[in-house]
Amino acid sequence: MELLVYLAGEIHSDWRTTIKNEAHKRDLPVRFQGPMENHERSDNIGEEILGKQQSAVLKDEAASSFNNFRTQIWLKKSDVVIALFGEEYKQWNTATDAANAVTIGKPLILIRPEKLHHALKELSNKAQIVVETPEQAIQALSYIFEED
Repeated sequence: MELLVYLAGEIHSDWRTTIKNEAHKRDLPVRFQGPMENHERSDNIGEEILGKQQSAVLKDEAASSFNNFRTQIWLKKSDVVIALFGEEYKQWNTATDAANAVTIGKPLILIRPEKLHHALKELSNKAQIVVETPEQAIQALSYIFEED
């Protein structure tokens, strides 16, 4: 059995690389998908498809439509969602993706530092697993494949 894991979270740090490397080290039968990590492409996709927009707001709205379309498809196809909340970046997209995963019944592993416990307590309560590091998330995922 192979699992498709959607990696929700900020696109500015290398946390996805850590997840992928840890999964590879354990030889886990998983594939990964996530949001567009090329920030410039993500910001400009609306204009690439629809043409130049009349304002920055309309440019953002157009890009959001295509980014939400991509995310919705990959979230629905995923078997598991791992959502990382870090301390450095705003996490609105992560919160939206994690909440959508819960809403559509996808198993959710939430990664968040202890200091964000209070801010994320309701979402943490809805996740199947809450951990503090990407390595712990992969340990949890690895447990699925263990045999007696």
